[in-house]
Amino acid sequence: MSKDITLGILYSGQLETQLVKSAKKIGGIKTVVLTDDKNGPAQHFCDKFVYADLSNKKVIEKFIDQIDICTYAFENLSYETLKLIAKTKEVHPSPNTLKIAQNRILEKTFARNLGIKTVEWKGIKSLEDLKEGIKLYGNCIMKSVSGGYDGKKQYRFKSINDIDASIDFKKEYILEKFLNFKQEISVAATRYKSGKISIYEPTENIHENGILRNSKIPANISSKIFKEALEITKKFAKNLDYVGTLNLEFMVDDKDNLFFNEYANRCHNGFWHTVNSYTICQFVNHIRAVCGLKYIENKKIFNAEMLNILGEEIIYFREKKFEKNEFFFDYLKTEIRSGRKMGHLTTLKK
Repeated sequence: MSKDITLGILYSGQLETQLVKSAKKIGGIKTVVLTDDKNGPAQHFCDKFVYADLSNKKVIEKFIDQIDICTYAFENLSYETLKLIAKTKEVHPSPNTLKIAQNRILEKTFARNLGIKTVEWKGIKSLEDLKEGIKLYGNCIMKSVSGGYDGKKQYRFKSINDIDASIDFKKEYILEKFLNFKQEISVAATRYKSGKISIYEPTENIHENGILRNSKIPANISSKIFKEALEITKKFAKNLDYVGTLNLEFMVDDKDNLFFNEYANRCHNGFWHTVNSYTICQFVNHIRAVCGLKYIENKKIFNAEMLNILGEEIIYFREKKFEKNEFFFDYLKTEIRSGRKMGHLTTLKK
């Protein structure tokens, strides 16, 4: 690079912190972090940390003046804010990819238009829509169209008698036929501006109480599912004209059928292990892609398992002595809350 790139990063959690660290590792990239969290851990590693209200247009305009390129790792930011930045500066992933990721109906429709298999689903805008859907699907699950993560904002139904009177139909929902799946897997990939794609093998995910608890490679899946998941992820990224790292989540049923569930237009918690298990991790690949750097061949060097450290568990891990094949990541969050992701442990396997 002839001169330093100034990369703007929105928000300052654990994923953004790792993006900042990755930019430093690559070199020639200065980072400006804009966040509404004064305790955001990215402040310990970035070149400039700005604590401000992201809904304030003047704040965004000042941020734009300080950067060359903008990126992010958080779905619940303002689409309008991204569009404003994109008027004068490069934004990767693009605002359109965020719009799709923020809306489960747009997401499922995008997949369906590409011929990607999903569970049966329908949009819900009223009590009558919901009753019709339950009669159609029987066992089903309803999710808010936007917002919600780690199993939040979801309702389970087996009959119309299960309908909760407190459901707010001023909001829009998606109703999905319940799939009795045996596994959840994810695939992460980084697409460069050239169209080249660096892809990570499927990771098998295990949840507890709706929160991702463990991820591991290799996933215990058939070669058919392995290949299909990679091809769908590449197809998804290409048709989005995506730049950066994204993650697709799939479910596998007991007949070895693969169903697309959702996508995240960002680096993902389930692929933290790539920091240790691949020659180029998802975060470094993301920074290289969004900054227009050259694609570099990537390969797996270890099998791995990752454990999410939740809430007060972090106290034990902050004092623990680790083996040579164990890598502890403390997210440096100051407030400990039950179920909050406070760090993780990656264990490398042969």
